[in-house]
Amino acid sequence: QVQVVVSGGGLVQPGGSLRLSCAASGFIFSNAGMSWYRQAPGKERKERELVAFITYTDGVTHYADSVKGRFTISRDNAKNTVYLQMNSLEPEDTAVYYCSARYQGRSYWGQGTQVTVSS
Repeated sequence: QVQVVVSGGGLVQPGGSLRLSCAASGFIFSNAGMSWYRQAPGKERKERELVAFITYTDGVTHYADSVKGRFTISRDNAKNTVYLQMNSLEPEDTAVYYCSARYQGRSYWGQGTQVTVSS
C-alpha cells in the first residue's frame, strides 16, 4: 500500500524559513520522481502550482520561477524522504503544500500541509 505523508508546515513570519518533509512507502522510492506542489487560498485543485521537482535518475532539480533561489528540494533515498527547504518566505508563499510521487506512470499524493506566512 502506497503512503505519502507530509509534515512540517506552520505559521512563519515574512523572511523566515520552514522545512517540509515527505516520507513515502509502498514503492521503490529511489525509482520515483518527487514533486512539491502548492494550492493558494481560493484556488482550485486544478490550479495547483508545481513548486519543485527532483528526478530519480540523477537528482536533477527544477523550480518555479517564483521560488528560485529561495526554495531547495532534496531527497534522501535511504530514508525514503524528500524535503523542501523554504527560505526568505513571503506572504505570497501562503498555501497548502502537497507532495507527489511519480512511479511507474502513476502519481501518488500525500495530504497537504498548511504554510502561512504572516506577521
